[in-house]
Order: sequence, then C-alpha cells, then structure tokens
Amino acid sequence: MELQQMRYVLAVAETGSFTKAARQCLVVQSALSHQIARLERSLGARLFERTSRSVRLTPAGAAFLPAARQCLEFAERAVAEVAAAVGQVRGRVVVGVIPTVAAVDLPAALRVFRERYPDVRVALRMLSSLEMVRLVREGSLDLAFLGLPPGVTPEGVRVRELDRDDHVAVMAAGHRFARQTEVTLGELAEEQFADFPVSSPGRTQSDQAFAGAGLHREVAYEVTTAELMAGLIREELAVAVLPAKYTPQLTGVVTVPIVDGPSRVEHLVWSSGGLTPAAAAFLDVLGVSPQSP
Repeated sequence: MELQQMRYVLAVAETGSFTKAARQCLVVQSALSHQIARLERSLGARLFERTSRSVRLTPAGAAFLPAARQCLEFAERAVAEVAAAVGQVRGRVVVGVIPTVAAVDLPAALRVFRERYPDVRVALRMLSSLEMVRLVREGSLDLAFLGLPPGVTPEGVRVRELDRDDHVAVMAAGHRFARQTEVTLGELAEEQFADFPVSSPGRTQSDQAFAGAGLHREVAYEVTTAELMAGLIREELAVAVLPAKYTPQLTGVVTVPIVDGPSRVEHLVWSSGGLTPAAAAFLDVLGVSPQSP
C-alpha cells in the first residue's frame, strides 16, 4: 500500500469522479484508475461502486477512508516535524471560522502568516461553532474561531477567550425602527427575521434571548452566511440580530442597539493533544501561546 494510492482514493471520494480526481492530482485518469485497482486487489475489496453516472464509496471504501486520511495526515506531519527540526516550517494548517468572526482581522492575519511562512499551505473551513470544537478534538481542524453564548465553554480543547460582544438589530435604512436610538426585543418580535439555522450557536443566542423574554418571533429566512442575510435585509424582507462588532462589515444596512438583547463570546480553540509546527506558528502570528490555559 502506497501513500499516493491513498491520495488517489481520497481525491475520488471528495470529487465523486475519477476524471476530476485525476485532474486534481495532476495525473492521467488511466494511471489513477490503475493505482486504485492495484490497491483494491491488495485489500481484497472494492472501494468504489462505479456506474456511468456516478462513483460512490462501498462499505469497505467508507471504512478505509478515515484511516487513509489519518495516515496521510501523519505522513505530512512527519515531514513537517523534520523540517521544523532544521529550522523550517512547512506543511498545512486547517483553520475553522464562524461566518461572523470579528475579534480578529483574519484576512490580515493570514497575509502576515503567508509572508512569514510561505511554505505552509492554509485551508479555511466555515462551519458551526459546535461542529468545529468536535473537529478540533478529532484532529481534522488545527484551530478554530468560535462564537458561543456566555457561560458555554468548549470542552476537550485548549481555549483562549478573544472578545465579548453585544448583539444589535440590523435593518434596512427605511425600516420604521431605523431612526430609533434603541429597540426592545418586544418591538422586534413583531418583525420577520433572517437568521442562522436552528440549533447553531449563532441562532441559539437569539432564540434564548426571545424565549427568555417570553416572546415568539418568526424566522422566515434561514441562511448560512451573514452576507446573504444582509441582502435580504436591504430588500426589506427581514430584520436580523447580529454581533455589534461584526456588523460594520455589512453595507447598506442600519444597526440599532437592543435594550435587552443577546450577547456572545468569541473563542479561539486548538488541540489539547499537541500542535503541528505550522499550527503553532499560526498561533504565534496571533500572539497566542500554545500553552495558554
């Protein structure tokens, strides 16, 4: 079994196509197919079900994939550790981020990181906070930027609190509340809302605030990005409740403080089981010690 064969299997699984996988791996399709067939023979099981329209993992392929991914990650880490031993930082760092991160200027941090460590590949994943905590524990993410309600602490990872932030009401410039100096949850409850999906931390903060005030609201539009949310608001289709320090990034909307509104805490989390040299370097760019409690 060879590492390159594992890379080919992962590429096919991720793209759902031998053709796309070969293009991604910079090889001809026949070579990729031949190597996967060799691997299947050595394993004594087919990894993919192939039809004229699709490629799907077999049960054996689904069982093989997590271990293969881990093997490749360990191989990359071994190379990175050797490079670090001779004073070089290489490899890859995978960063998770919520859609409304505001405590850190992430694009600026990434630019500085690339200038200092040009041999490190960076990948960003935009996911929900609770999912990212799980992925950091499992090792699929090196570190992540979260937003959680006050009193909720990520477990099984190292944590640095970055900031605390109150939420504001976000609305179109022509909205009836746009000229007010403040608004209450009771007033907002009469509006149609755009918000994040149910049970996501970004949504839970607002749901808990309205429920705590004994109020029901209608979330007409469930979206996964604040940019789409802002588009709905600009068209006067909805209002939203978002962190105050994030909203300056949105254009064409008005924000109004909420008297009894929700708040959130932004956290940076990373593995408690040790970091790759690349991940440790990223924390250094952020000014965070890997040993922070």
